[in-house]
Amino acid sequence: MNAPAIRNQREPMQYRRFGRTGKQLSVITLGGMRYVDGWGEPRSEPSRDMIDQCARVTRLAFDAGVNHIETAHGYGKSEHCYGIVLNQELAIPRDRYWLMTKGAPQTADDAKRLVDEQLKALRTDRIDLYGWHGINAFETLRAITAKGGAIEALLQLKEQGVIGDVGFSTHGPMEVLCAAVTSGFFSFVNLHYYYFFQRNRPAVDLAAVNDMGVFIISPNDKGGQLFNPSPLLRRLTAPLSPIQWNARFCLKTAAVHTLSFGMSAPDHIKDMKGIFPVSVPLSADDQRIELALAERVLHDPVSAWDGHEMIGDPSGINIPEVLRFRRMWKCYDMKDFGVYRYNMLQAKGDWFPGVFATDEAIAKVDAARAPAGIDVKALLRETHRELYVEKKAANG
Repeated sequence: MNAPAIRNQREPMQYRRFGRTGKQLSVITLGGMRYVDGWGEPRSEPSRDMIDQCARVTRLAFDAGVNHIETAHGYGKSEHCYGIVLNQELAIPRDRYWLMTKGAPQTADDAKRLVDEQLKALRTDRIDLYGWHGINAFETLRAITAKGGAIEALLQLKEQGVIGDVGFSTHGPMEVLCAAVTSGFFSFVNLHYYYFFQRNRPAVDLAAVNDMGVFIISPNDKGGQLFNPSPLLRRLTAPLSPIQWNARFCLKTAAVHTLSFGMSAPDHIKDMKGIFPVSVPLSADDQRIELALAERVLHDPVSAWDGHEMIGDPSGINIPEVLRFRRMWKCYDMKDFGVYRYNMLQAKGDWFPGVFATDEAIAKVDAARAPAGIDVKALLRETHRELYVEKKAANG
């Protein structure tokens, strides 16, 4: 397949080589998770409102230079919606864009069946980039990369030309992420990395050493709900919006190739255009913003401790994440983001694991692992008190 052409040279979009895939991707990808009515049943029947919204945003994004679409089998009606929009509503030539989708097949047979289903949903004969969706634990990595397993089947489909490069997405710990990066099976990785979550920077660098494509997941939502910033955060990043600043921060690292933007309205396209030009390193003005953001930690110095020594604490509390939400609240007035994410923690599961910091859980914390002088239990207790939202009974 030839590289997609840049449709409008007047637009400021920039492009980067997506690692050893060799594909030149726009540094902003159009994500497909956030369209209206996208999660109902049947998944094969997107509503007229969803189709119209997707078509409007896709046209504007492509006119602005975006050449990469990202969706997934796990995104409800998204694949079916894009199949209709790209091939029927807009009738965009297939060599105009790169297409990424994802799935989580557990076996070789699952992989072949699922890819066939996705090709039909997307109304295409090839998928340029296919990601295994959610390598969050060592057990998952071992199972899918076993001989005769799902990844072997995906690589066979690549040899047949049905799919292009095979990669993976992850919401898991850095140790799992790095093991997958160095496994030799994958050409790209979709991961979390933003100004307000820099834990995965070593994995970004490791991916660069292995010449892998690096795709940033959810920079505007999981990256801090930057579309709903506090007045303080808005002032700190001015004249940029927090979304624009965070994108420039991510892209100042040449090993980061593209960021997924779940754009769903024309204003989102306008905000995206304000990202450019991106410079490596950051411009002097952007470096001043970075310094102003870093200085805010002085308002609550204990927030400088990220708690990574406490990973795997016997309490089951995801201490680094709880402390990150506390920092967002204390230093940036982003309490709403803390409430949103803290209440998404899962006592069971590997997508966002961690029990709540209740008194019972805090009693099990191994406080000896914390630096001297830090009362980690008090920090956890305070955060739970401020961010936890009591769940209502089903019939209450």
